Amino acid sequence: MLLLAHGFGCDQNMWRLVVPALAEHFRVVLFDYVGSGRSDPSAWNEERYGSLEGYASDVLEVCEDLDLRDVVFVGHSVSAMVGVLAATRAPERFSRLVMIGPSPRYIDDEGYRGGFSAEDIDELLESLESNYLGWSASMAPVIMGNADRPELGQELTTSFCATDPAMARIFARTTFLSDSREDLKTVTVPTLVLECTQDVIAPREVGAYVRDAIPGSRLVTLEATGHCPHLSAPEATAGAIIDFVGTGR
Repeated sequence: MLLLAHGFGCDQNMWRLVVPALAEHFRVVLFDYVGSGRSDPSAWNEERYGSLEGYASDVLEVCEDLDLRDVVFVGHSVSAMVGVLAATRAPERFSRLVMIGPSPRYIDDEGYRGGFSAEDIDELLESLESNYLGWSASMAPVIMGNADRPELGQELTTSFCATDPAMARIFARTTFLSDSREDLKTVTVPTLVLECTQDVIAPREVGAYVRDAIPGSRLVTLEATGHCPHLSAPEATAGAIIDFVGTGR
């Protein structure tokens, strides 16, 4: 079965274009992290969600409540690293990982290109915290890419704007200041890394880094641009997942 985990500022609705194709072959489970979508806002806690471990706990609670095993975890963006943490904490529940646009660290470091300088991230977070709705309207189309399809950028803008700004600020800091490079070494299950030909959030150097850091992992470059191929290229995204996992229920 597939457990689909959305990224920052999104919710389970973002998977709707790939679910029909995936559901032909697999049981598909969708959920919203606390603070996103239709989750219970009273369950949100700043301390818990100030770390990616808090989101990994959400994943494990879904698995425990539904008694999910042999899980293929499909994580978009920051959720790719959440999946790594969850699989490390409860390896008996996970059989494979699929990472869509993953980045273990967004800030450049010596010998590592994450795509952003520390100053870039400081400015991004400052802008987000001072005017979240304005930041969403300007950044979502950039993150989505596909300028010739403005409806995609508008959808991501709408999703960002639907997120509680206070919760979004914490999730953004948790996401963009994270460094999960060492955690990649803990992955022991077959792993697929999906990247796009152009992605401002996760440049192709990052995809190669993740592939090299996880022994035996597979890197596939989709014929797609932007950071959300499950929206911009759903057929290619679903096809790559099916090809990796197989077609047995």
